[in-house]
Amino acid sequence: MFQYKYGGKDGTAYQLVEAKDLVVVRTKDAGAIEDISMSTQARELLPSLLPVAGFPEANVTVYKCVAMDERSPTVMRNAIRRTLGQEENVRFAGRVLKDPLTGAIVVYTENLYLQFKADLSEAKCRAIMKKYKLEVKEELGVTPNAWFVAAPDGTGLKVFDLSETLLALPEVEACHPELVRERKFKFVHPMQWHLKSTVINGLTISQHATVEDAWALTQGEGITIAVLDDGVDIDHEDFSGNGKVTAPRDTIGNSDDPRPKHPADRHGTACAGVACANGNGKAWGVAPGAKLLPVRLGSIGSISETKAFKWAVDNGADVISCSWGPEDGAWWNPNDPLHFSQSRLPDSAKAAIEYAVKKGRGGKGCVVVWAAGNGNEDVKFDEYASNANVIAVAACNDQGKRSIYSDFGEAVWCCFPSNDFAAPNMNHPRPLTPGIWTTDRQGIDGYNSGGINAEQLIGDFDGKYTATFGGTSSACPGVAGVAALMLSVNPDLTWQQVKEIIKNSCDQIDAEMGGYDANGHSPFYGYGRLNALKAVENARAAGQVTPQLAVFSVKGLAHFNKSENVALVGGTETGDFSPSQRLLALQLSLEPFHPDLHINYMVMVKNVGASAAAKNGEWTGTDDKRRSMVGVAVWLEGNVASRFKVKYAAKIKDATDWATGENGGWAGSGDKRNGGTVEGIKVWLEKA
Repeated sequence: MFQYKYGGKDGTAYQLVEAKDLVVVRTKDAGAIEDISMSTQARELLPSLLPVAGFPEANVTVYKCVAMDERSPTVMRNAIRRTLGQEENVRFAGRVLKDPLTGAIVVYTENLYLQFKADLSEAKCRAIMKKYKLEVKEELGVTPNAWFVAAPDGTGLKVFDLSETLLALPEVEACHPELVRERKFKFVHPMQWHLKSTVINGLTISQHATVEDAWALTQGEGITIAVLDDGVDIDHEDFSGNGKVTAPRDTIGNSDDPRPKHPADRHGTACAGVACANGNGKAWGVAPGAKLLPVRLGSIGSISETKAFKWAVDNGADVISCSWGPEDGAWWNPNDPLHFSQSRLPDSAKAAIEYAVKKGRGGKGCVVVWAAGNGNEDVKFDEYASNANVIAVAACNDQGKRSIYSDFGEAVWCCFPSNDFAAPNMNHPRPLTPGIWTTDRQGIDGYNSGGINAEQLIGDFDGKYTATFGGTSSACPGVAGVAALMLSVNPDLTWQQVKEIIKNSCDQIDAEMGGYDANGHSPFYGYGRLNALKAVENARAAGQVTPQLAVFSVKGLAHFNKSENVALVGGTETGDFSPSQRLLALQLSLEPFHPDLHINYMVMVKNVGASAAAKNGEWTGTDDKRRSMVGVAVWLEGNVASRFKVKYAAKIKDATDWATGENGGWAGSGDKRNGGTVEGIKVWLEKA
């Protein structure tokens, strides 16, 4: 115990205890610790450091020490202190204290607040400070004879003893060490960075899914999300009230009690929280207004798996979230044979999924969302997640990059924010956050068992929330929540339309390394990170099939030989015509996206011929800068295409007037051997 007093000699004494798995590091310069120059020995210890609190104004970060090999967190803490303490670019690596009642992190320094009696002369004050080898840093001026002083270097935790010694002097009114706690703000829980831009450990995290903005339109009212998992703690405060929980079921024990039954049953509670926690306590789900249909099910291929889908469909599920599947290979081991082991979909499970998409929602089909997997392997080997009737969700991190463990491949449809790990040997940086904050199974069997080792580190003091949830297990219910928001504003959507709208409501992240193809698909991110606001707006627009209500704009990019990509918005001309530009390729889309209205287009490349027809944001044309385009054709298709006509115009080199076209006719030349070079383009929609 380390004691200090606030309030002077007769004030209140407080105790702090040592956190044996935490270390505080102060670097000489601002920035991430992995970016500073250090020895190989020190760098090898970095993977065991997880940032949990930050004081950027002082270049100070508190880290939780993770066990490595057979070394405990405390052993790692001591090794880190010894090693980093000798590094040239590290000012200090030391112990961390915490409040024994709340678990709040407290960082001590070797500085003290020292207040002498008001009638003591300055000379006498300075004499006492000199006797105890205190360095005057500042006379504070907030009250007479108040000083900010530094104890001798190397005092360390003995600063508490020094403080008590000074406070006992008859000349001293008050004295205590400088104790620093992290500042917190009150809004959507500050650890829920996946919902909105927020500040964690002093860092602004802005790699969210624009969820809070979507709440201005809906919170998922009227929609039911079924979470099929290992059980859900339905007594949790964030699943209470207003009929939140509906049709609960345990398909193992054939009862209506979906609560966790075994110590390891904690996964489903966290997933349910990500999807639809109602914010009564400390966590908001993506669709807080949606109902929760929790189903406890058994192992892969068991009969309870099939019964779980049947129960969910028959009891009104609109969206089904599945954050499970066959065993993954070890993401850090490229030689794990499980990476290439084909996991077949049992007939019973295949039939259950087909039942959901054919019979669910009165024939419109349940939206089935599936976690892509955490093996850093091709999702094609998992026939659950790669099933064409589901939406496979990958994970991206708090820096807008791929989570290192996330499965990849052609079947990945989209991604959603989740946790990550540092992997220096794979050139993968440390995450900025511990993970996703969500509901936790209450009590000692949750991810966070509560108590002084929990608060601000892995969850809350009461053990009702965890801050470290992650994997594609967390990404999946995030997308399920967005699907619920979409159906809330347009319940007439079929499951296929929801899937198509999600495709067209993603933001392409990590453009340089994402490997996006001409159709806008990345093996790592699918069509990108799902943007909840876009998805809700597009879903709502999909219900606007009456011409008087539907308003669309054409957006896209035009690729030129000199100025590269130029944005095209709502019929605005593109191109820089002096010196002349040659248009090479085109990408068009409608905003908002509508599942029954698609824009198609192709270009005529001189001496080559017509490019492949592209659709809804795909690229078409050529990337050969020696070529030129002589014509453009654009047309619409879909159930409501007849309500509109698309018009466009091409700027032809040396021509005074723009060449025009509409509804699939060529603007410019449709003959690859004739026609002038296209230097610019306009495209717009009009009502028929």
